[in-house]
Amino acid sequence: MTTALIYLVVMVLVAAVVFLLASLVFGRGEELPPLPPGGTPTRLPGHDLTGDDVRQVRFQLVFRGYRMTEVDWVLKRLGGEIDQLRAQVAELERGRAVEETR
Repeated sequence: MTTALIYLVVMVLVAAVVFLLASLVFGRGEELPPLPPGGTPTRLPGHDLTGDDVRQVRFQLVFRGYRMTEVDWVLKRLGGEIDQLRAQVAELERGRAVEETR
C-alpha cells in the first residue's frame, strides 16, 4: 500500500512539473484579439520614412512563413530606393529654390 501511495505522489508531482513547463513554453492558450482592418504589428514612422527605417523593420516569424533572405533582400532594395528618391527630390528642390531666387 505504501509503495502505491508513493508511486501516486511521484506521478502527480511529475504531471505537475510537466504541466508547468508546458504552460511556460506554450502559454495558457489565450488568443489575441484580431487586428483592426488595415492594421499590422509591424511599425514604421507615419512620415519622413527613410531607408534606415525600412531596413530596421522585422517581420514576425511563423512556423510555415516566408523566406527570410527574400524579405531581407526586398527591405534592402526598398531602403536603397527610398534613399535614392529622397536624394533626387532634394536635388530638384534645391534647383527650384535657386531658380526662384533669380
